[in-house]
Amino acid sequence: MPELTPRTKSLVRLAVDYSGAATFVAAFFVTWLSTHPHQGDIQMATWWLVGASALALVAGFALERRIAPLPLIYGGAALVFGGLTLVFHDVRFVKMKTTFIDLALGAAMLIGLALGKSPIRLIMNDSIHLTEPTWKRLTLRFGIFFLCMAALNEVVWRTQPDAVWVLFRMPGLLIIAFLFSFTQVPMMMKDAQAFEAATRATETQQ
Repeated sequence: MPELTPRTKSLVRLAVDYSGAATFVAAFFVTWLSTHPHQGDIQMATWWLVGASALALVAGFALERRIAPLPLIYGGAALVFGGLTLVFHDVRFVKMKTTFIDLALGAAMLIGLALGKSPIRLIMNDSIHLTEPTWKRLTLRFGIFFLCMAALNEVVWRTQPDAVWVLFRMPGLLIIAFLFSFTQVPMMMKDAQAFEAATRATETQQ
């Protein structure tokens, strides 16, 4: 099999990351538009979530021969919680999936930080070079962020109509995560520049 171009790899990662959630939202609102009174079928949408998540993971592995940690976590959780929803006919499982994932990620960040590690570095796959103190600050901030998202998901699905929760799940959570990540960019860029300057200085001295 020919090696994938960087653009193709990016498209594959996007498909693996978001196809399950996007299919779930689309299936929910298709049933919402086709029923009277308008009431999307989360149970039916969950079938599509499970199928799309499984196909995305298989396709991602077949094309890249690997699955990054975050898509594996999200895809695996979709299969587990979606499967529980279908087996027990209880949509609370799929609604709590996001809570479980964010709690697990938040706990992993904070526990890793307590052990002197920076789990966020693994998720970002060293896509940017930062100093260790900045990696730790990012780990703390993302740990708190994930815990807040878990709490917010619980509030939304327990207090709002299904259609509101579905839109909160996708694209709401994606937008919130993007905005939060964007607020971290100035610190990351400043530190990356300092890291690069320090590296060049060390190489010059050698």
